[in-house]
Amino acid sequence: MKYGILGDVHANLTALRAVLARFDAEGVTTVLSVGDIVGYGAAPRECIQLVRSVGALVVKGNHDAACVGELDLRYFNNYAREAMRWTQRIVSEEECAWLASLPFTLDLEHCSVGHGTYRRPELFDYVQSTTDADPSLDVLPTPVCFVGHTHVPVTCLRLRDDPLRTAYTTDTEIDLSESLRALVNVGSVGQPRDEDPRAAYAIFDPETQRVRIERVEYDIELEARRIRTAGLPPVLADRLFLGV
Repeated sequence: MKYGILGDVHANLTALRAVLARFDAEGVTTVLSVGDIVGYGAAPRECIQLVRSVGALVVKGNHDAACVGELDLRYFNNYAREAMRWTQRIVSEEECAWLASLPFTLDLEHCSVGHGTYRRPELFDYVQSTTDADPSLDVLPTPVCFVGHTHVPVTCLRLRDDPLRTAYTTDTEIDLSESLRALVNVGSVGQPRDEDPRAAYAIFDPETQRVRIERVEYDIELEARRIRTAGLPPVLADRLFLGV
């Protein structure tokens, strides 16, 4: 078995297609998603349909929750709010029902999945430090949990030789055999914010206990043009080229 983990897609169809093509090439057997299928981008329906068509196991992100009225838009910045109001007009009733049905977390045989955190995931908190990661690591029922939300790849973990300390790494290859618990942020497919505009995703092989954070180039101009044509804030297109 091999897992392919989608970071926040954010309605970026071209990036999603590029990552799924990589999954096929890697021999991925199970696709996981840390949520935020919609928001910011201009292809929410297409991305929902594509994620569903590959049988992905998906958790609910804050943009997914906002799309179906479960999260107040006052928590969003002006650009995100405008994009979400547009998204709410575009997404079908059936697609909204699917988004509403998504769980906040998933526990699988080899790993768990959340959006921002594992503990109290409905709050959509950010993990931006080892201290932020501790509450989730304290209650994690599996050796590794994949998250997103910050759009920045980083891993917080507790090592076997120092179990009382939470460490972190920005390494793109993580050997989980040396850890007790790990919280792996896989970055973002559709809107990276680590100054690398390429789509981010992860590959997890439970047999070797290794996670790889990978990047793939995609046609950013095509997706930026889709955003501008939809009448969304131009900054949402411009930032794709910068990875911010």
